[in-house]
Amino acid sequence: MRNISLILKKVWKSAFIFASLSFLIVTVTQAQDVVAGRTLFKAKCASCHALDHDATGPALTPKVNELDETFLLAWIKNNVALRASGNAQAIEAAKFSPSEMTAFPTLKDEEIKNVIAYAKAGEPKKAAEAGAAVKDEGTSSLSIVGVIAIIILSIIVLVVLGRAVKMLERLILQKQGIEIVEEENVSLATGVRALFKNKKFVAFFVLCLIIVLGSFGWMGMWETGVHTGYQPVQPIKFSHELHAGINQIDCQYCHSGAFKSKNSTIPSLNVCMNCHKNVQARTEDGQISPEIQKIYNALGYDADKQTYDKTKEKPIEWVRVHNLPDFAYFNHSQHVVVGEAAIRKEKGINPKDPVCFACHGPVNTMEEIYQYSPLTMKWCINCHKDADISGKKNDAFYANIIAAHEKIKKGEKITPAMLGGLECGKCHY
Repeated sequence: MRNISLILKKVWKSAFIFASLSFLIVTVTQAQDVVAGRTLFKAKCASCHALDHDATGPALTPKVNELDETFLLAWIKNNVALRASGNAQAIEAAKFSPSEMTAFPTLKDEEIKNVIAYAKAGEPKKAAEAGAAVKDEGTSSLSIVGVIAIIILSIIVLVVLGRAVKMLERLILQKQGIEIVEEENVSLATGVRALFKNKKFVAFFVLCLIIVLGSFGWMGMWETGVHTGYQPVQPIKFSHELHAGINQIDCQYCHSGAFKSKNSTIPSLNVCMNCHKNVQARTEDGQISPEIQKIYNALGYDADKQTYDKTKEKPIEWVRVHNLPDFAYFNHSQHVVVGEAAIRKEKGINPKDPVCFACHGPVNTMEEIYQYSPLTMKWCINCHKDADISGKKNDAFYANIIAAHEKIKKGEKITPAMLGGLECGKCHY
């Protein structure tokens, strides 16, 4: 009997170690899977797919819950080959959209599983209308439930093993003829106090607490300064879905600076008036739409007399959504003009959609604009690592770079001016 007691004590210790390691692995690994999957989704899938509604492709969250993971792995890697093999499920899936899905043969199984984990977890809700930024949810509810279940199971195992050890010890004492005094009416508070007097239980509890607080602290630090989903309240409820989506107005009609300069520029209200001088969305009682009236008020425009009063002009105070640090230099024209082909290929942007979608997401489906991408250094670096700029030799920018390298090979003089050193934006930004 004594040997059995010793064995159970060893099992108790093993269970303690197993529970602690399981807790750590589930908390850290699951969180990393979802975060990594979200990054891949934004880079590879977001141009055609949304999580909760159909776009060029079907809504992903219901699909990943419906379809088998083995099929998803094969479909994402090379859907064309899967359909060619005669797979009925693949042929049926291809009927959703006339646009052929991009194949991703270079993605590893683990990376695809990360995307699936993110699709199941879902996107954090956008910021409330008050304009507060919403932190990204690094772990899914399933992961949290799993961690809690492991803790509860571990406690149950510890309690059961503890009682088993006590029972065996009593049997040994009874066999030796030692009288055992039974405790009567032990209260819950007394039991809890006794539990916390157990050094091993206290050590286990403290370890769990440290892991939980450390995990949430670590995830919190990674999300510091990341404003994905930020959606402030704007002074005018401008609908990108209506203008860019339904009316199909090209991005550069309003944001012309994105194709010519470092900044995309805020559209002038005069651009709005090109249409809204006539488009007034009047109600049944003849009142001009309140949002369009705000434009008129800012310009001092009288719709009935069709005259402007400069003394009544008041600029619209738009709230900035996408905000990079002052030390970060980003040139819109460099990306949307020079790097357009490379970005389209890397991000899988539909040829019919503007290249802007690569960073700003499907703006044509946004009622009110919000920050779609994390805009972190890692996010930018990953794109710069993967974007293919070969084949751009006919472009003036790359032609100058190649010409400069040829001069260096020949030992000729190279000046900063030859490499764009006279561009205003190099110093004034």
